[in-house]
Amino acid sequence: MKLFSRYGIVLSLILAALVISGAAFCIINGKVRGKGNGDTVLVIKDTDSGRVYGKWLLEEKEEFAIEFVHSVNQSPVREYFLAENGNIRSFAVRFFSFGAGMQSDLMEGQTLSRDGDAMVISGLSASFKELNYIVGTVSDHVLIIKNEPVSLRELCGKNAHITIFLK
Repeated sequence: MKLFSRYGIVLSLILAALVISGAAFCIINGKVRGKGNGDTVLVIKDTDSGRVYGKWLLEEKEEFAIEFVHSVNQSPVREYFLAENGNIRSFAVRFFSFGAGMQSDLMEGQTLSRDGDAMVISGLSASFKELNYIVGTVSDHVLIIKNEPVSLRELCGKNAHITIFLK
């Protein structure tokens, strides 16, 4: 019993130090989904039922991306976003082929550059309260957050109608 008390005290002190230092993490279904010490949380939920599939802590101006295979030109597209003032702001898109649904004209302030075989349009500035996707049935949608890929098919299921927002 004396051994248990000694370890219990040590564990309590470690937990208290983490709480005091502001170390934060988000746990969904028993898994750590991200680390950070900001108050912004990226949430993915089922659009119809409201069931929450996952949450990740983000800092202000922290980036994340959604990647998918374009249904028409059958090549990867990666959309880049920032958490900004409680909104989701797009700032770039990386793709391999023009086609239906792909931006082909640059707006003022936007630039087109090359990244190997890919094209990148940067300077986007649209701001959204939420993003809505239908998770792929043939190809996956992947959330890239904190430099880690998260399969939305594994997390939400094929053909899931999802809403991504900040709170």
